[in-house]
Amino acid sequence: MWKDSETELDFLDYDCLVNVLKDIINNEELLPASIGVYGDWGSGKSSLMQMCKRQLEIEDKKIKCLVFNGWLFESYDDAKTAILGTILDEISKNTTLTEKAEKLLKGLYNSVDKFKLLTKAGKASLDFVLTGGIGTLANITVESIMKKISPKIPEIDIDNIKESVNDELNNKELRDDIREFQKNFSELLDESKISKLVVFVDELDRCTPDTILNTLEAIKLFLFNGNVAFVIGADERHISYAVKSKFKNIEGIQIDIGKEYLEKLIQYPIRIPRLNEEEVETYITALLLQKELPKEVFEKWVTEMKAERKKDFLTFSVDSLNYSNESYSEYNRIIMDCLFISKQLSAVLSKALHGNPRQCKRFLNSLIMRLNMAKYKNKILDRKILAKIMVLEYIRPALFNKMAIMCFEGTLQNELESLEQKRYDNLHEFNTWKDDNWIKEWCEISPTLSDLNLKLYFYFMRTSLEEKISRVSNNLSPKGQEILDQLLSFSDINVNKAISSISDIAISERVAILQTMYEKISSKSSIDIDEIKCYLKYSQSDTELYSDSLDYLKKLRPEQIKFGSAPHIAEYAKKTKSEEQILQLLTDWGKAGSNLQKAVVNALKN
Repeated sequence: MWKDSETELDFLDYDCLVNVLKDIINNEELLPASIGVYGDWGSGKSSLMQMCKRQLEIEDKKIKCLVFNGWLFESYDDAKTAILGTILDEISKNTTLTEKAEKLLKGLYNSVDKFKLLTKAGKASLDFVLTGGIGTLANITVESIMKKISPKIPEIDIDNIKESVNDELNNKELRDDIREFQKNFSELLDESKISKLVVFVDELDRCTPDTILNTLEAIKLFLFNGNVAFVIGADERHISYAVKSKFKNIEGIQIDIGKEYLEKLIQYPIRIPRLNEEEVETYITALLLQKELPKEVFEKWVTEMKAERKKDFLTFSVDSLNYSNESYSEYNRIIMDCLFISKQLSAVLSKALHGNPRQCKRFLNSLIMRLNMAKYKNKILDRKILAKIMVLEYIRPALFNKMAIMCFEGTLQNELESLEQKRYDNLHEFNTWKDDNWIKEWCEISPTLSDLNLKLYFYFMRTSLEEKISRVSNNLSPKGQEILDQLLSFSDINVNKAISSISDIAISERVAILQTMYEKISSKSSIDIDEIKCYLKYSQSDTELYSDSLDYLKKLRPEQIKFGSAPHIAEYAKKTKSEEQILQLLTDWGKAGSNLQKAVVNALKN
């Protein structure tokens, strides 16, 4: 299995991004600098920063690099002083500090203690005092702050607080202390013989808006002079959302405050592209071979792979390497098997998982766990077969569940054979998916399954049949979770926001969200009209959701559906071109749904 964290091994062809990042850091004319490493959740931001850190430290022995993990300081009272203290702690580890450096360091620690004391005295004022704060950007007044906090703390003395905040804002002594901190810090770097200080800020995606903003505000303290670079790894949409959510109730702001704030703070944005099909294939091959080959053989393969890719990355393929080489002869069968798996998975995973490295790694970890579970029970699973079924589990969970049930009932083989051989007129249970292009492509993936006994495979995948909302929520990216929360509010405004954002998440997440919505409404004895309306509206927003959403709809009981849902069902039928199947469903529901059936038919005519 593979560790679900950053790595210094470049399987993702990030060398160009690492070099661009290093170029900015090494160009002293650009320092101090704030650099954003932007990418989706799980895209490899942490790995890219680790690669850069390692290379910088190898090339320059006087550089000081440190990683600040914002998530680890989530519970701290104030992330500002946490990051300030972390930076000073790292510098204090230098055993060759001069007497002057020690004195400067002590003074800086005292400044941090002062900031910490001010934080406890009044968090609202510190945002303004330390860095100009986001309040400066948003043009927030003391009066607007008071309006926000006074209802929450009715006994507060508003006049005294206003006077205190105004005193702090106009406190020349404190402003001078901030300038002194910046001056002393720059001197400390010189006195410590540190060529550059590079702070890699990671895991901000996982933090609350308060922690995100406090961390970013603290960074401003260092962006005035000195050879300092902050490298901030984050999904820029998540940071922007944090800013918006923090100040969503401020009146009179006509700008996109999240976008404006990021552009003001981040001077050099570097964006990680999503992996394409060939890149996913290379990545999966590298992961598989890393576990299958002896270390020295694998390292030889990596060296040859990178050299071949460097010749022409546009036409590169892992198939183009010379596997007839004598050093690979002993492992030829293993290599060919890994190449088959990566070829089998890359086409569907690159699209379904948005080429997301972390999701690909999690997929492979689940694959290995199931193979190992079978081995511990003295059973052998063919990983090519298991991988194909798992793709279905990830992307079309409704069909996967139905196949598992039919497999244990002994009714799967004929139906699956008709699907694989494109005899669609013979389909009954799988009729919902006969027009699903993704399913047609999945059937083309080798090997075919209809002539195999799949009970053993579904046996070791049965936990997937039992896990519902908890599994889905745990595996969603921050953006996916945000969309799910908006949809589960069942409000028109939030649902429209969610639908406008679904292109930002992978197909697997869209389908997982659909599954969660179904689990939410199907558990109720009577489904509210707003709930069924939102479910159907989301279902018809993406063709990838059509077949599964229709299958879920068929599983609902007629007594759960209110009469007022008829126009929404009719609209869904039109948008998804499933009028015939919806009418058949209403007929199957029988007398219990007779009034609903009439209403839907009438709505379809309009």
